[in-house]
Amino acid sequence: MKNFIIKTLLSADIENELEKIGFDENYKKFAADKFKYKNLKIYDLSTAQANIIKQTALSEGADCGTNKDVVTGQAEKSDVILGGSFSQLKKIAEKLSKQPFCLNILSKNILHELESCQRKTKLAGILNVTPDSFSDGGIYYKPEDAIKHAYDLINDGADMLDIGAESTRPFSDSVPFDVQIERIKPVLKELSSVKIPLSIDTRSSFVAEFAVENGVTVINDVSGLDYDPRIAEIAAKSNSTLILQHSKGSPENMQVAPEYNDVTEEVFFELKNKIELAKYKGVQNIIIDVGIGFGKKPEHNFELLNRIEEFYSLGYPLMVGISRKSFLKINSNDNDLKDAVTLAVSYPLILKGVDYLRVHNVKLHKQLLNSVI
Repeated sequence: MKNFIIKTLLSADIENELEKIGFDENYKKFAADKFKYKNLKIYDLSTAQANIIKQTALSEGADCGTNKDVVTGQAEKSDVILGGSFSQLKKIAEKLSKQPFCLNILSKNILHELESCQRKTKLAGILNVTPDSFSDGGIYYKPEDAIKHAYDLINDGADMLDIGAESTRPFSDSVPFDVQIERIKPVLKELSSVKIPLSIDTRSSFVAEFAVENGVTVINDVSGLDYDPRIAEIAAKSNSTLILQHSKGSPENMQVAPEYNDVTEEVFFELKNKIELAKYKGVQNIIIDVGIGFGKKPEHNFELLNRIEEFYSLGYPLMVGISRKSFLKINSNDNDLKDAVTLAVSYPLILKGVDYLRVHNVKLHKQLLNSVI
């Protein structure tokens, strides 16, 4: 007997697949929601809230997982995993909007998670004005070399330039703020008229303050306000975009046996707390970064990359920096080889819609973006 032919379909392409089989054009968009599925984790619910969500989900044929003691009322709190098709989740949200215990707010949160958002990856070109960069060995330390490389990155297609005067590689020492300023001063003066945003990669509020007074509109703090919280005030006062990165420890000690119980969840909540602090300080524009290589073992880095889409729920643009980093395990100083491996890891991130990739080789990544998008 002849076997049936069957294959798995990606839910993201379901509308096109329905069209190909001759499905009713007028009903296609509505029907697609029945074929697209999503799992949502909702945290810290009361027993009453969890029970209502579970019963509502079951009434729509969806699934809902709770703490085993919720049904008996013995659990004071429970996280909930709610899963179903987009169509089911929309109906659940509609029913929850009429329920007590603030579940009308949760209804809006669920609908927000279902909104589709076209995300197009942009490239932040790395410009290290340091004598001890882990990737380029200080070859752009001299101002004239740094300036030439900056224009090369722009011509290669960079959407942003991220300029740093302090190496934050593992086990590196901090650089005094006045030394950082002296390194970036001639570079910023020359680049003051470029058409793309300039970012300053620094943990120092003094460096950040100097930079925004000299044409920089983005502050990239790899410590996520842990090293110098005043950076948030500088960003708020200058209306600059603030990149908040997760980092466990400081460069001097971050790679000394970092441990996590659940790296994705822990980084998620630490970034959430950093966002709330920045907003409290008056920061309006925020980009988040999970901090690949900053206090993480290789397995932590790869888990974060595999689950990177979970960070979209924080509601802010996402930057990822993997370029030439040691977790890629390239036992060579050959930057061409490092860039090739970086490109391979960047490809799925582009497909997942990561907003910014922070890269050394802009030209190579621009070619990839042009072929994918």
